[in-house]
Amino acid sequence: MLIERIILAEPRGFCAGVIRAIEAVELALGLYGPPVYVRRQIVHNLFVVRDLERKGAVFVDEVTDVPVGARVIFSAHGIAPTVRDMAGRRELNVIDATCPLVTKVHVEAARYVRDGYTVLLVGHAGHDEIIGTMGEAPPGRIKLVQDLNDASLVDVPDPERVALVTQTTLSVDETKHIVDALRRRFPTIRMPARSDICFATQNRQDAVKKLTEEVDVVLVLGAENSSNSQRLREVAETGRCRAYLIGSLEDMDESWLEGARSVGITSGASTPDTLVEEVTAHFIAAGAKDVRTLRALEEDVSFQLPRELSEASRSA
Repeated sequence: MLIERIILAEPRGFCAGVIRAIEAVELALGLYGPPVYVRRQIVHNLFVVRDLERKGAVFVDEVTDVPVGARVIFSAHGIAPTVRDMAGRRELNVIDATCPLVTKVHVEAARYVRDGYTVLLVGHAGHDEIIGTMGEAPPGRIKLVQDLNDASLVDVPDPERVALVTQTTLSVDETKHIVDALRRRFPTIRMPARSDICFATQNRQDAVKKLTEEVDVVLVLGAENSSNSQRLREVAETGRCRAYLIGSLEDMDESWLEGARSVGITSGASTPDTLVEEVTAHFIAAGAKDVRTLRALEEDVSFQLPRELSEASRSA
């Protein structure tokens, strides 16, 4: 089946937090030389991880895997305070590449707990961001709410002392339904003034919604363990077209394109644009003549480098 038209969603790919985290590893390698240790995947994409490994980064599961006194970078997804404490006990030189928007959620959750609230955390169990945020309080003080069923069943000691925070990479529409359900159950629930779902997550979802109106199939470039990439696929599936998540061109199944004339392509916030370019080139080589970009909005946000690195680079 000949695909005639390719439409690229914009914005797509790296967000400001991901750019900051990757630049932190590269700058640390330039300033200090390898090895520089990184706890967990700096962002959820193996292509990024492998590229940084080639440059001298060493990825580990825990700070206990880092030699005493060595330099370690915390990933963009954030950490529990116990991880920072352990790094201190091992006298590690820490560079914290946690996305500032994830840090915002940590600060909110910790403040609500200090003020005596039970915190309801909307998110997905097992995600690094959720593990880190839940670590801000003793067991039971932060309760995970994954879906509408959890929202209807979650138990709290005092319904008048409940607060809400969310993972930054959720489906905007699905989260709204969960939040509305919690507000009906707990009318006095406290919430941040601004949504915890990050601007990049929302922007990419808005862009893919527009994309589904124009194409027969949507391909989302992103890793299986990337929450925001999975949400892009889910959002695309709510439109009129088929949608698939692929890590790279190698994962694409040509049978998915049966009956299709147009393909939309987007990518998660931790996906290098080289992967999008590879898929686009494949379709062009197969005969696609019409390649265009559907720009939903302009995204012009950047974050300063971690303090530890900005200070070191100024004195270098």
